[in-house]
Amino acid sequence: MGKAKQAVDYFVVRWMLSLILRSRAIRRPCACWKRSETRPGYNRWPRSSMIMVNLCGHATLAASHTLFTNGFVDSDTIEFETLSGILTAKRVPAAAAAASSPLSDGEAKDSFLIELNFPTVPTTEFNYAATAVDDDIATISKALRGVSIVDMRRTTTAEDLFLVLPSGEAVLGLEPNFGEIVKCPGRGIIVSGAAPSGSGFDFYSRFFCPKYGINEDPVCGSAHCALAPYWSKKLGKSDFLAYAASPRSGVLNIHLDEVNERVMLRGKAVTVMQGSVLV
Repeated sequence: MGKAKQAVDYFVVRWMLSLILRSRAIRRPCACWKRSETRPGYNRWPRSSMIMVNLCGHATLAASHTLFTNGFVDSDTIEFETLSGILTAKRVPAAAAAASSPLSDGEAKDSFLIELNFPTVPTTEFNYAATAVDDDIATISKALRGVSIVDMRRTTTAEDLFLVLPSGEAVLGLEPNFGEIVKCPGRGIIVSGAAPSGSGFDFYSRFFCPKYGINEDPVCGSAHCALAPYWSKKLGKSDFLAYAASPRSGVLNIHLDEVNERVMLRGKAVTVMQGSVLV
């Protein structure tokens, strides 16, 4: 009965979340629930407003923050069972965070960062011969309003377009045409460029995904699973401070474990609203 009950609970949670999503127009909700008494950890079910998402930094960070700050876990590590396999979130104490990241400047002594342990996402060269190529390139150019592109790749998992621009300033100043992005091949578009000298950052990035109901992700954690390996090769390093150059913007502290093919993303979350929903 244990497995049967767990399956029922899973579909009930999905059903309730879908109802809430449709009625409240919440773009990136996430549900998590305890797996069982004998299997510690949590199931986690993130999605956008249109489709379920396999790997989502927002969902994992928000879920971890909620579980940590509300006393649902009594350790500094949470294990999530997800569509991308087992993902872990670790609470990093304020002292350690302050020593390694500017994200904690000015924070209270009891604050903490959350370190997400995600799989790397490989990229491959955009195959001009196998896809159509002239039409695709024209559409991409129109979507990004003719911006210069110095490298064009795609991710091997979600098949996002992975575009490198001449500079971080070009990333920051980009004004995408979302109506044209919908016509581009793949799921979404990751753009990045080397950060300006003196900025304190290693690279800038943005992620556009209107096909999933999200024109621009404010800070896309999963995109950095592809960005970290790419920029590691370009810059010859494995630790980065990255700037998400969306209008809302954000900062990520990143470590690439190349041997184990993992990316550690450090960030923080703030609870701005809580309550109950009757269904």
